[in-house]
Amino acid sequence: MHISTKEIEVRYAETDQMGVVYHSNYLIWMELGRTKLIEDLGFNYAEMEKEGVISPVIDIQASYKTPVRYGEKAVIKTWVSEYDGLRVTYSYEVYTSSGQLSLTGNSRHVCVKKDSFRPISIKRSYTDWHEAYLKAKGQPEATKGS
Repeated sequence: MHISTKEIEVRYAETDQMGVVYHSNYLIWMELGRTKLIEDLGFNYAEMEKEGVISPVIDIQASYKTPVRYGEKAVIKTWVSEYDGLRVTYSYEVYTSSGQLSLTGNSRHVCVKKDSFRPISIKRSYTDWHEAYLKAKGQPEATKGS
C-alpha cells in the first residue's frame, strides 16, 4: 500500500480566535493530500480535467481528535483505502508537529463527464490510473475482478 505524506505550515488565516485550526480547513488539507497522492502515483488531476473529466466528492467523513494550532506544522497522510474501478475512497490521517493524531477521515469520489455528470469507469477510460490505484491499494493483480 502506498501512503503519501504532505507537510502543511499552519497559517494564521486557517485558525480561529483560540489559535486552533478551523474545522473546514481540514477538508482543504485532505484535498492537498489527495493531490499529492495522485502526483506520487505519476498523474496530474488537472490533465484529466482538460479532457472533460472531473472527480467530485460523493461522501466525506472527518473525525477530529487533537487540535492543530497556529505556528505548528501538520502532516497529512493519504492513501487509497477502497477502489472498485468506478469509485475510489481516499483515507487520511492528519498529525500535529509533535506526532499526535489530529484527524482521521475519508472521502469517496467518482469520475464523471464534466458536461453531463455521467459516471465513467476509471478501469476502462484511464487504465494507467486503474493499475496504479490497484497497486497503491496493495490489491494483487489476481483479485482485480471484472
